[in-house]
Amino acid sequence: MMRAVLLAGGKGTRLQPFTAAFPKPLVPLDDTPVIELLVRQLHSFGITDLTVVTGHLAELIKAFLGDGERYGLRINYFRETTPLDTAGCLGLLPRATEPFLVMNGDLLTTLDFNRLAQFHKLRRPAATIAAYRREVKIDLGVLETDEDGRLLDYIEKPTHSFAVSMGIYCLEPDVCDFILPGERISMPELLLRLRDAGREVQTFHDDCYWLDIGRPDDYATACEEYRRDRNRFYPKHVKVA
Repeated sequence: MMRAVLLAGGKGTRLQPFTAAFPKPLVPLDDTPVIELLVRQLHSFGITDLTVVTGHLAELIKAFLGDGERYGLRINYFRETTPLDTAGCLGLLPRATEPFLVMNGDLLTTLDFNRLAQFHKLRRPAATIAAYRREVKIDLGVLETDEDGRLLDYIEKPTHSFAVSMGIYCLEPDVCDFILPGERISMPELLLRLRDAGREVQTFHDDCYWLDIGRPDDYATACEEYRRDRNRFYPKHVKVA
């Protein structure tokens, strides 16, 4: 079965004051911490081995999740003594022998991880980015002009559509060779490094729900969505108490 790496080492400064006393992955959605939901989702999609990368208040995450027995999988931990951003840890972890998942520990999604993995294994790029279509409304009148400032168009409150990263990736094992041990590097920097080296980086688009729990208003939305129908965030074969 596929392995997964769950990134849970950030300080969550954008989510303060909620993260003043505990790490962001432990903020609760109703009665369920975000990281518990993610661990249960990963197990339900067949993940048997999970590495949780910690840093800020690492002991709280480890005390909560334990060895993973109660979730039906094996959990081991890697603690960053100095922050290595979102990809640096991959240069220090034991090398995987098969494609593996890497994901942020602060998101809410209904993504089918199996479909992502199957897509990656079929195409076999160096990396596959789970992508989400996000619409952004500009609450202003947008002016389009020529080089001399003459008006070409006046668009009132337009909506733009972007493909954004969900913070979920499927990677080939040799991707780790592109990271120096102890190097601080973000996942976007790593993916661009792969591209510049001539390695293929694919995107996988899925018609799912996704929300990055980065700011207080995002957290409020996530709590509301989870309370409304928590069952939608678990595969149909999983019974939710």
